[in-house]
Amino acid sequence: MNDLHAAFAAPAREALPRLTPAERRLVEAELQEMASRGPGTGRILDGLREVAARVPERLYADSAEVLLRMHEIAGSGNLQSNLSSLALVRACFAHGLVDDGGAGADGAGEGPAELVVGRGHTAPAFYAEHYVRGTLPFAPLATLHQGGLTGVVHRDLGFRTTMRYSLGVGVAQAVSLAWELARGGSDRKVVCLAGDGELHEGAAFEALRFAHDAGLTNLLLVVDANGKGIEPLAKPLNTGYLAAYLGTLAEVDGCDDGAVETALGELLARPGPAALVCRTRKGDHSFKPAGAAPPAPGRPVSFASTAGRMLGAHRERTGRELAVFTPDMAARFGLGGHVPYTNTGLAETLTVGMTLSLPDHVTKVVATDAMYYMDSLSMLTEATTSVRNLLVLAGRSWGAWGGAHNATNLLGLLLHTRVYEPVTAAEFQACLDRLARDPATAHVVSMIDAAFEPPARDCSADIDGGVWLTPPGDGPDAADATVVTFGYAGVLVEAANRDVGLPHLHCAALTPRLDPAALDVLTRSRRILSVEYNGAGSGFGERLRARHLLPVEVHAVRRDIATRVHRNQLPLHGMSPGALRERLARLLENREGSGHAPAYA
Repeated sequence: MNDLHAAFAAPAREALPRLTPAERRLVEAELQEMASRGPGTGRILDGLREVAARVPERLYADSAEVLLRMHEIAGSGNLQSNLSSLALVRACFAHGLVDDGGAGADGAGEGPAELVVGRGHTAPAFYAEHYVRGTLPFAPLATLHQGGLTGVVHRDLGFRTTMRYSLGVGVAQAVSLAWELARGGSDRKVVCLAGDGELHEGAAFEALRFAHDAGLTNLLLVVDANGKGIEPLAKPLNTGYLAAYLGTLAEVDGCDDGAVETALGELLARPGPAALVCRTRKGDHSFKPAGAAPPAPGRPVSFASTAGRMLGAHRERTGRELAVFTPDMAARFGLGGHVPYTNTGLAETLTVGMTLSLPDHVTKVVATDAMYYMDSLSMLTEATTSVRNLLVLAGRSWGAWGGAHNATNLLGLLLHTRVYEPVTAAEFQACLDRLARDPATAHVVSMIDAAFEPPARDCSADIDGGVWLTPPGDGPDAADATVVTFGYAGVLVEAANRDVGLPHLHCAALTPRLDPAALDVLTRSRRILSVEYNGAGSGFGERLRARHLLPVEVHAVRRDIATRVHRNQLPLHGMSPGALRERLARLLENREGSGHAPAYA
């Protein structure tokens, strides 16, 4: 069942101030239509098609213009990636590869071939083309990244597969489908839309090698070759290996709609595997609205983006040699101009692998995404058991996709690994100093990709312990209720706790080693609330509860992080200062009750 009004009304109304008068009028009409139809029983895309048919007014006839408006309304996104692939997307529509309403629940259509979109961030280009063709209303477009419309491919919105965390998995998904069709005796083709950046991933090489060795004749790889991932690629796409594995290779100007459509049609019609390389252009990776003012002096910046400066300061202070590797994430960590680094170009497994044979005394830094390293878990296990002085920076831990769920709960289970989430420069430096003292243990540092004012105090004096941001009083009942936080949650709780005044213990370590005085306060507490912005299962609060047998209640992200911008993540999971203030106040209720508190409340 789908309820379009419930899914899109709130984010669409939030976007109304950013819309033109004509867009506001149209969105209001579409929302009224959604409300009148009530919950449906089919797919979301089918319901949206019905709304588009009943409110047929089109404000824009060019999908490039629609894409720009979507990004202007959202204020963020990957506009240039979508424009780079737009001619390819239009060609897929022209040849009937896109779900046109006759698809089954699994996304398999009646067109000439199956389409797997590995270049998952180009989902908005498909939405924009759906809109100009009259099969999608405008209201969901206004909710991109705001909790209504996901910015990456998803089955519910007309794609055959769902993108979760890895770009290169699209090629593997296409090969899997092609192999299954061939195994069943079908000659139906599978078209995979990929990018030259994602072809750097080991999974893509492995998939194409398997397709060749298995003799698959029904795979058509379409590559958006724009010479960029987030940063420019070191060299242009090497088409030789594509020709070797797939036999037929054609190249075309990927900015020419007609040329792309013609070339794709010819390869669909001819037998055998093939690759179509579309030479395109791509501007800056992240969208910035025209005329946007630069950040005001003194305004907080993303903590993750200060990593380069902090690494440079560490090298200057200690004289230690650093070897920094990143899979196209240098901008996220602010590496440029602060430390030399090697961009491995979205090759996550190789990024870790590059550390394996370096001298012991070198500090090896892997600056990656909090999701991307999931591609390289086997290599990470190898590294954590054999590499000395290994520092893994796990970025984007504010709640998009995997986020700190993985940085804490997953990596914290690897052998010889300790996980930290610093929120001050001093805590970050303390993690590096600890690594120097304990080089046999890999240190995973979850880097928050959000801007915030650091707390007044931190754990830098004892990175494995805790510090009272709000100290307990002296009376016997002063610590009747306490709150303990891990990493970024400490920043959020400190803001919420100013009017409540609960004793607040902040920790930077996933598995803290609390001193006897802190444990004494917690042991005397009747209720203890653990707040963590990185998942409860096997997380911070559960470890406190199990290790010290404390009556810990866990307030954490309960389900998989939704694809929403940070300001919408916080209230969604009860982590906004207002929601946390109410939660802390409830901790003081029923002071005269007895017994242990529930594990989750």
